This record gives sequence, C-alpha cells and structure tokens, in this order.
Amino acid sequence: MKYTINTSGSISRGIAMMLAGILAISSCSKEFLQPDPLSIYLPNETFNTESGLLSAMAICDRHLKGYWATDNNEMLTLGTEYIFSELMVASNTDKRSMMADVANMLTPTSDNSTLQNLDRSNSMWYLWQETYKGISYANTIIKYVDQVETLSEQDKNAYKGRAYFHRAFRYMALVFEYGDVPLVTTIIDVPKQNYRSTKRDAILQMITKDMEFAVQWVPDQKNMNLIGMINKGACRMLLTKCYLALGEYQKAKEQTDILIDQSGYSLMTESFGTFNDGGEAQTWSISRNVIWDMHRPENKLIPTNREVIMGMPNRGADAESFVKMLTMRILYPFVFDSRIQTTDGKQALLNIKRNSSDYNAKYDYMRAFGRGIATFRPTAFQSKGVWSVNGKLDEGDLRHSSKVGNWVRMEDYKVNNKESKDFGKPITLKDPETGKLLCTDSIRRWFDVPHYKFFLDDPVSEANISGSDGSRGATNGSIADWYLYRLAEAYLLRAEAKYYINPADGTIKDDLNAVRQRAKCTELYRGAVTIGDIMNERARELYWEEWRNVELKRVSLCLARSGKPDEWGNVYNLENFDKQSGTDANGGSYWYQRIVHYSLYNKGVIHVSATGLSDIKYTMDKKNMYWPIPNVAITSNIKGQLKQNYGYDGYNAATPVWDKWEDAVADEAKVE
Repeated sequence: MKYTINTSGSISRGIAMMLAGILAISSCSKEFLQPDPLSIYLPNETFNTESGLLSAMAICDRHLKGYWATDNNEMLTLGTEYIFSELMVASNTDKRSMMADVANMLTPTSDNSTLQNLDRSNSMWYLWQETYKGISYANTIIKYVDQVETLSEQDKNAYKGRAYFHRAFRYMALVFEYGDVPLVTTIIDVPKQNYRSTKRDAILQMITKDMEFAVQWVPDQKNMNLIGMINKGACRMLLTKCYLALGEYQKAKEQTDILIDQSGYSLMTESFGTFNDGGEAQTWSISRNVIWDMHRPENKLIPTNREVIMGMPNRGADAESFVKMLTMRILYPFVFDSRIQTTDGKQALLNIKRNSSDYNAKYDYMRAFGRGIATFRPTAFQSKGVWSVNGKLDEGDLRHSSKVGNWVRMEDYKVNNKESKDFGKPITLKDPETGKLLCTDSIRRWFDVPHYKFFLDDPVSEANISGSDGSRGATNGSIADWYLYRLAEAYLLRAEAKYYINPADGTIKDDLNAVRQRAKCTELYRGAVTIGDIMNERARELYWEEWRNVELKRVSLCLARSGKPDEWGNVYNLENFDKQSGTDANGGSYWYQRIVHYSLYNKGVIHVSATGLSDIKYTMDKKNMYWPIPNVAITSNIKGQLKQNYGYDGYNAATPVWDKWEDAVADEAKVE
C-alpha cells in the first residue's frame, strides 16, 4: 500500500488559507463560543464538495498536533498539563509570574494577564480558547457533510466519525481540566450569549455515543491511503477512555481486547527503521536499542512500526507546513552560564563555537543535548522515584538507561572549560571536599532528561557553527512526527479496566509486564497490582505523550465512581472528591494525593539565588482539581450564566446547569 501524509501541506495552500479564514474564531476572547463560518465565502458552497470537507478535516488534524507542537520560543502547550500533575513543575525561575504558587495565583481573572498572554509560564488560556476552536472545526464538518451529494452514506458516516473524534477528544480534555463547561455542537448563524454549563457526565455520555458511531464507521488504517487522518484504532482508544470515565469497565476492556488481539498491532520489541546517532556521537554515544528507535520521528509513522495506532505527521520536505517542537530548548536544563561552577570557581560548561580553537567534539553538549532553558522540569519522582519496582531501582529499564544513551543525568555532563582544574571531569552539585553548593539554581539547572523522548534533530541550527546569537550549532528541537496513541497504552488501559472490575485479577500484572519486558526491565510485577502501579507505568511509558493532568483526573473520577482504593488505601466519594479545598495532606481527589505524595507542591519554601525569584513556594490546592472557568467567558455570556467551579470567586452551587446533553443541544438554537 502506498502511504502519503495528510497535512495542510498536502492540499492546496490557497484552499488551506481560505479554510483557516472561514473557520477561524475571532481573536477577541469575548467571542470564544461564537464560531463564525461566514466571511466573504458561503459555507453552503464551500463545504458541498468532498474537497471542501478534506480541507476542513486537514485543518482539524493540523490543529490536533498543535497541543504538542507549539512554535513558541519558551513554551510548549503540553507543559501546562504536566505542571498540574506529579511529574513536573514550572522552572523558569527568572519569571516572577512563574506558575508555582498555584493555590494563590490561579483565579478566574488570571486569564486577563498571565493565562491569556502565556507569559512563558503556562498555556491555560490557550487550552480553553484553542480547544473551543477545535470543536468549531469539527462542528463545521458535522453540519455540512450531509450536503455533499457525491458521497455515499458510508463515506459521509466516515467523515462524521472522524469529526466526532476531534470533538470528543477536545471535550474529554475540557471536562477534566474545567469540569462542567458549555456544550457547543453546531455552527450557529448569529452570536449566542445565553449559554449554560453542561454537566461533565452529560458531556461524557454524548461523546461516548459519538465514539460508538465512529468506531462503527471510520475505517482501519490498513484500509486508508493517508496517514495522519483519524482511523478506527484511534477511535477505539478514545472510546475506551470514555467507557472508563462512565464506569463501563467491561466495555472498556472489550475495546482494548480488540486493539491488542484483533487489530493487527503489536509491541515493537526489536530495533527497526532508521538509526539516528544522536547528533554528536563523540559527546554522547547511543547504543542502538528499540526504545531509541521507536521514538525517532523518522520511524514513528513508517509501515514497519506495528505499534503506532495513530500518529501526527509533522515533518517532511515542505517544512513550512509543519510546526517546530522545541523540546530541547524548553525541557532540558539551563547549563550554559556561571550558575554551574567547578570546584575552583570557574564556569563549568561553555558554549564553544565549532570553529574555535578551543572546540572539542568530546564536549559538544550544545549539539548533543541542545541549549536548554528549562521552562519546565521533572520532579524527583519522575527522574528517580518512579523507576523503582518491587522496592528496587530497575537497572535494566531502557527508558531510564544512561548506559545506552537514552537517559541523560547531570553527572553525564563533563566540565569543558579548559581553564579549570576539573576539565574533563563530571560536573557535581556540591564540592566533594568542602560541601559547597556549585549550582546556585538547581530548580532550573540540575535535573535528568529522558533524552530518547526529547532529542530532535535541527539541521538548520546545527549548521550555524559560528553565529553570535548564542545557539552556535545547538539543536533546539525541530519539526517531528509525534504519537497520538500507541498499543502500549492499550495494555495499560486494559490493566486499568481490569482493576476496576476486580483488583485481585491476576492478569493485571501481565499487561504491565508486557510493556516492561519490551523495555528490557529486570523487575517485573509479581503479585497484586495497585492503581498506583498502573499510573506509575503510564508515567514511565507515556511521558510527554499522554495528557497527564487529564488522565490523572479521569482516573480520579474512575476511583470515586468504582469505590476501589488507591495505593494508599484511600476510597473516594463521588459526591465530594472534586469539591474540597485546602493545601493540607489529607483528603481531596486521587489527583491531589498523587501531587502531595510525589511532587514539589506544598513542601514549603525553596531557596534559590536566581534572577527574578529569590524564594520559590510551590503550592497546589484541592480545588485546583478543576481550573477556574475564565472570567472573560462568564462576563461575555451576558444573557446567560456559566457555572464557576468550586472554591473560586463566583462559585454558586445553585447556578443552573444542563443535566442532559440533549437539553443543551436543544437549547443551542435558542438565541436571545
């Protein structure tokens, strides 16, 4: 079968630009819920042909990858998902608005400053505004597909199914980031300002119905000529999560059984595809292994890769059609300045031009690891704690192996300043003789990196061997294909479904061990498995692939709904697990318990001597289970009332909401 890539670059650039204009929501935040398909073009004419629908679908597909690929020099959107989890915190310590003291900083009016402008600290406003844009794109297809007379009913249903996926994926994010939100299912002809929030569970019920339709009608990838469009496997994955969220655990298991046993996918267990040597082998050598190969952009979407269920194309000859992913700038430590010193007081790591007489390819960390600025950093749990199984650090796990080159520890950097007596020795956090701290900002400048996930070639920057802009050959990250879903996650979802059905099920460990055995782990699960074990394995396997905050909150709902205990024996109440406040260690949701057990939040003041912040206090409140509905959305809905979330200014339990999605849909046509 011949495969081609579906991106906006694969259709006429003119059509793509026209579609973007037709579908775009006004940049004015007050109109976030009034998508306007009208301009000088008439939608009835634009979308009455299959080429028009293909263009609209390409916009949906391109928009989806924008959550991972955000071309901002100091920000990646997905980082916001991770700092609202146990795996990461904000670390750009030179920014006074750094999202650290979340319990006090996060308010409904934050969108007027920090959130709306991003301010290189978080992307919460983006995740509200852009997600509703994505919903509007999908609604456009759903509304007009039946008008394309040349399509068969089967093809119309396939288009609808793909559009349902795009809409459901975004609502799945919204209901676990924001809780009860406005439900928008169509394109309206005039502005509507009397929206009412719809209950989380009602929206989950609607998208579950939609995904059941999608699984029926969207074709398998093997029956498609394009890679990058929604396929049946992706629909099954999302339907599985819908079933889990609603407590339909057996149905969720059945979907994962089909994915694992009947859909032609398989875990990749041996090296495959193209080998990438990592940029500068003299500095950092890569021993070829399956984990490294599996996460190289050039291998993610090739037919040989039987593990990919769906990926997002973001590389190719037409570079202008793609978006850079600056993973090596945003997610690597900021090491090239005087805040990391040698034992004799010199700057330990220098940015040395490749055409300089002092250049030595053994110490070219700019090219091997990039020029990081650490907008976000991992917690100690993500770097070290999560890698222990059966009470032992798993030395064989390829996903955490510095020996093969997949994982970079700070001690893997060696002093490249020839003027220091420590030249060629590993950098150290403290002077071993005096105990003096040699890194004055360990938040931003001292942490390990999953190199196999974040390393991306950047040929343009790497060719700049003498520039004065500070990059000098660094790879910041670049255009790169990315995974949306892999079969490994299906194993982990099946383990989760089994846990809710029967925590004593002895086969739960088998699903986790299948993933671990592929990673050459020496420690396998032997006895009863907890939900914590499952979430830990997700953290190891799906770091920077899954939406960690959303998944933690989905699991929080599942635990509350199922009555099953977490790893500490806590049982949650469906009535109040997401309606508590405070920063103490007791109570709250499973999401909150993971954060207080494993992250830097609520641990007191951290002292650093970095520019901008002298002390850092990371806090997270139980009420932050849901983010506040942006005040601008509430105030612009002048003829109706959106419900603010528990614990935030404006919360009123008596605010009317739609209990049934059907009622919310019926109300959409009522414009006052």
